[in-house]
Amino acid sequence: MVGEPDRQFSFRGRPRSARKGETLLSVLSRDRIPLLHRSIQYHRPQGPLCGIGHCTGCLVRVNGRPNVRACRYEPTSGDSVTTENAWPSPSWDLLGAIGLLMPGGVDSLHGLRRPAVATRLYQRLVRRLAGTGEPPTDAVSRALSAPAVERSPEVVVIGAGEAGRSVAAALAARGITPVVVERGLHPPTTDGAELLGATTAVFLPPPAETGERRFTLLAFREPAQGVRIDARSVVVATGGYDASLLFGGNDRPGVLTADAALALAAPSRPPPFHEAVVVGGGRRAAEVLSSCGDAVTAVVAPGEIRPEVVRAASDRGILLYPRSLLLRAGGRKHVRSVRLRARGGGSETTIACDAIVLAHRRVPHAQLFFQSGAAMEWRPGVGAYAPTVSANGATSVPGLFASGSVAGISPSEFAHHAETVADAVVRGVGPTGSAPSPTPDVAATELVGYYRELLRVPGHGRWVACPCVDVLVAEVERAVRSGYRGIEVVKRYTSLGSGICQGRYCLPDALLLLSILEDRPPAEVGYITQRPPVVPIPLAALASLPNPPALEVHP
Repeated sequence: MVGEPDRQFSFRGRPRSARKGETLLSVLSRDRIPLLHRSIQYHRPQGPLCGIGHCTGCLVRVNGRPNVRACRYEPTSGDSVTTENAWPSPSWDLLGAIGLLMPGGVDSLHGLRRPAVATRLYQRLVRRLAGTGEPPTDAVSRALSAPAVERSPEVVVIGAGEAGRSVAAALAARGITPVVVERGLHPPTTDGAELLGATTAVFLPPPAETGERRFTLLAFREPAQGVRIDARSVVVATGGYDASLLFGGNDRPGVLTADAALALAAPSRPPPFHEAVVVGGGRRAAEVLSSCGDAVTAVVAPGEIRPEVVRAASDRGILLYPRSLLLRAGGRKHVRSVRLRARGGGSETTIACDAIVLAHRRVPHAQLFFQSGAAMEWRPGVGAYAPTVSANGATSVPGLFASGSVAGISPSEFAHHAETVADAVVRGVGPTGSAPSPTPDVAATELVGYYRELLRVPGHGRWVACPCVDVLVAEVERAVRSGYRGIEVVKRYTSLGSGICQGRYCLPDALLLLSILEDRPPAEVGYITQRPPVVPIPLAALASLPNPPALEVHP
């Protein structure tokens, strides 16, 4: 429960207060989406995008500890919070002039070579631009040490959403006590299971060829407690997340996903915007209207707008723009307007707004399947890769199962599928039968055509294709013109997908972009090598493990 203000802390030297159970990002977003961070190369203003701990837009420094995600930290009394990676502040960062002086991008791979006498100066400049914060203080480093958690269950379930809890309950009914790992700070409990909350699974190696416990799962509990779980079987029920979208200014503070909008607009507080434009015309857009409808001024959709969204918008007098191109977000430090145009041509329209909520499609949260070596497949109806799953949830890796939306199962079938998965886990059987085809997302099926039109928009080369490391669309186009083909090669040439979010938000759109530029299906573009860890992990968490498993090092 969120109570009265009871925790006093300081943010950039000014007193603030937090209610019990309220995250730092929620506190800082009471008035509007904050500008907390600058991008690492061009020092562009950035705000929180995802609100669920995967992007880089809300990194702050807490009590001398760098790169703390504000959306996953609950302030305590006496905390000292400040911003980093910007001087003198995120609002007025002198290094932000880099983007103005070099609008075509900084070629750190081939440029900065002449005159040779300036090489050291160039190197210092690049290192300064690429930094995300100062190292932690010695006191913080010592305070992060904590005894490790080690478990050896029969089964571990990753994810405590509806699908994960259903699987855990079905296993408990069959006499198995699973360990449930959940990233959420306050996950609901599941009877008959051991719950590890605020715990992020970061490494899932392929299973051992022999042995009773073939899986070794590494994880960490906030802030830096190491967790090691050795299990016979693993069920991944990580669900999905709201994808990003390519358009001008898509990395500005005020551009956020539906995940963030719904997380910040809890029942007890209003959303951190007053005139938002919701992008999307399906179920997820309807959820945003249900929660934040009084603060929404327009709905813009790449394709058609479904009847339930039309009804919800009409009841509130919200403008509708179906089959429209989102061209650019206006405003340098915060979103102040959005420019759009009907698909197929026509005049442009500008809408005043203070936020753009991306609710156009959800993609599977499939990073752990990549890391386990499971067979993956491109799902056109989703516009992303997902594990190849049989009817009983089994993947190509023996002992590894998928359940819930990450497996393409609709919410109405979660409980029934959980029973099927639990039976397969108990009996130790492999893939049987074909999994049901997930319902196609109308927006995802139209995105290739949508992006074909966007790539004809003048100035699209300056749009940001990868906000984590400031890769521009023009750099991707240049790589393709130079003969580089496939996402893995383009990633190595441009650094796209190598940031802190590990490609979660840039890769789904980059695959569609490369599909158009290379004139071949997204499935032939490939996917990047997912190396551990899936998310950044504090070294203190690994150091706390008494017997860490040997990690395979890839060149």
